[in-house]
Amino acid sequence: MKKNTVIDHKPYMENDSKVYVDVNEDRLKDGSLIPLSIIWEDGRRFEIDKILDIRHAASLKAGGAGIRYTVCVRDRETYLYLEKDKDLLKWFMERK
Repeated sequence: MKKNTVIDHKPYMENDSKVYVDVNEDRLKDGSLIPLSIIWEDGRRFEIDKILDIRHAASLKAGGAGIRYTVCVRDRETYLYLEKDKDLLKWFMERK
C-alpha cells in the first residue's frame, strides 16, 4: 500500500527575497517608465535620487527577470525590477 506524503508548498507569490513594491512613476511619450519613488511594504516612501542604468536582467537572488533599474536612494545603489506577469507590469526589489 502506498504511503501518503505531505509536501509543503509555498504559495505562488511568496518568496522571502522578493518584495513587490508600489512605485510612483512617470510614463514618457515613447512608453518607457521612469520610477520616481518607492513605497516599501511597511508604507515608508523612498525618493529615487538618480537612475544610474536601465537594462534587461534577471534577479539571481529573488528570482524573476525584467527591466532592471539601477537606482540611487539616499546615496545607496540598489536594484528595482519591472517584470511582466501576463498583461500586468509589477515592480519588485530584492530583500537585503
